[in-house]
Amino acid sequence: MSEKVSPLVGRLVFAWFFLVQVALYGGDWENTITLMNFRGVPGAAFILAFVLLLLVMGAISLIFGFHTRYGALVLFIVTIITTVTMNDYWRAPDAVARAAEFERFVSNAAVAGGLLLLVGMGPGPIAVDNAPRGGKRK
Repeated sequence: MSEKVSPLVGRLVFAWFFLVQVALYGGDWENTITLMNFRGVPGAAFILAFVLLLLVMGAISLIFGFHTRYGALVLFIVTIITTVTMNDYWRAPDAVARAAEFERFVSNAAVAGGLLLLVGMGPGPIAVDNAPRGGKRK
């Protein structure tokens, strides 16, 4: 039973995580743009809109288990790029700021690792990707 349900619940938790990020950063658009500009991200408004779109699409992919490996790969790439760009703890001016950035960096690295598990292992048995296809092989 757990082999069937655990991957589904894991995908739903990942999707929830990324949809919360969309709500937080999209809901605080101006401050997010300001932070991105402070970090030297060119075209911050366009990049933010594009990233939020990718996060929503990736989360939907995980929720339904539809093209899960691709959705997880997109989320992995976005997570790694965002982590290195926005949580560059090695540039923090003092120990307290460095520790806070390092904590976010490590947390995001753990999320990225979980996404790689989805890329490698797939969505699990309860997923659109694994629905019967009338005799056709995937």
